[in-house]
Amino acid sequence: MDVVLMEGLSALVRWLHVIAGIAWIGSSFYFIHLDLSLKPQADRPEGTQGEAWQVHGGGFYNMVKYMVAPARLPDHLTWFKWEAYTTWLSGFGLLVVTYYMSADLFFIDRSVFAISATAAIAISIAGLIGGWIGYDLLCRSALGRHENLLAVVGFVFLVGLAYLFAYRFSGRGAFIQMGAMIGTIMVANVFFIIIPNQKKVVAALLAGRAPDPALGAQAKQRSVHNNYLTLPVVFMMLSDHYPLLFGTRYNWVIFAIVLVIGFLIRHFYNLRHAGRPNPWWTWVAAAAGAAAIAWLSLLGAHISLAAARRALPHATFAQAQDIVLSRCSMCHAAQPVWEGIVTAPHGVRLDTAAEIRRHAREIEIYAVLTTTMPPDNVTEISAADRRRLGAGLQAAK
Repeated sequence: MDVVLMEGLSALVRWLHVIAGIAWIGSSFYFIHLDLSLKPQADRPEGTQGEAWQVHGGGFYNMVKYMVAPARLPDHLTWFKWEAYTTWLSGFGLLVVTYYMSADLFFIDRSVFAISATAAIAISIAGLIGGWIGYDLLCRSALGRHENLLAVVGFVFLVGLAYLFAYRFSGRGAFIQMGAMIGTIMVANVFFIIIPNQKKVVAALLAGRAPDPALGAQAKQRSVHNNYLTLPVVFMMLSDHYPLLFGTRYNWVIFAIVLVIGFLIRHFYNLRHAGRPNPWWTWVAAAAGAAAIAWLSLLGAHISLAAARRALPHATFAQAQDIVLSRCSMCHAAQPVWEGIVTAPHGVRLDTAAEIRRHAREIEIYAVLTTTMPPDNVTEISAADRRRLGAGLQAAK
């Protein structure tokens, strides 16, 4: 029953996380688009930057943005914050349920770094907090007045942390940690900077004082940062399904390229929404980045299938089957015998020759090209057996 409850809880929290994330990302993209598409009008209200006319759902909308704040506070004001908070809270809950509570399997790889589950969780939480503090200090420093330089230093800061985590956690754990850390930076921007600054502006209006323009400028800076970080953080959260991204030797380099690709795509749309010439070169650069990721995935593979076949020309499918049955089928079976597992993970059974042939491609990816499976190598497959497994599966093709 405990396993059923945990699976149900994980599904509900994941569902909430996805829904809240869609709401947060959607509102973020919309307001950045709106801000960039504002056009100056001769008859616009005093103190406004511009206006935009939009049509949606059969109605017309006239949107106006005030440079600091209106002269009089409206009776009703909508605050955009709960979608951000809900995304982070559900995401952290998912991190706890899926990774912290199964840290020995999914967060730790003792072939990378021997560490206890408690220590790994402590490092992870410290990383979430430290990542925000480091980023915030960069923004508040003199670098904060030079956006391009701040972007470069921030990029190096994030890639440096990715390198560190790649050699402390499993590849899967490192990618999820970076996704969680960037998500924490983004929601902390909302919680500590954007919303408090907006509240200070409202308080000034209610007190009859002129609001400080620097408050809006700082909030806008953090909002733009969130906009550029959105695509990389979504990629990190989805990476769990793609071991050739996180399970290779160059996973931290792949992370760096993902940051660049995400920046380029958002930069294209931000310039487009601002009415500036379309920078089509960004798509060429993004495609080059995607090709580089594919190349690094193969280059960083732990074992080459072709090399394994050349080194073991007499390997047979029967040998590969024996390895799978002895190292994988205790979980991937009609009736798993591993404690805490009641059904074959993801419905993948590997307890018959037919099922092993059917899932040969997945076995090659998870257990030969990468060492993602078994998690933390709990069944202790040797490197020699992984090569024999790859050669045997290749022989069956």
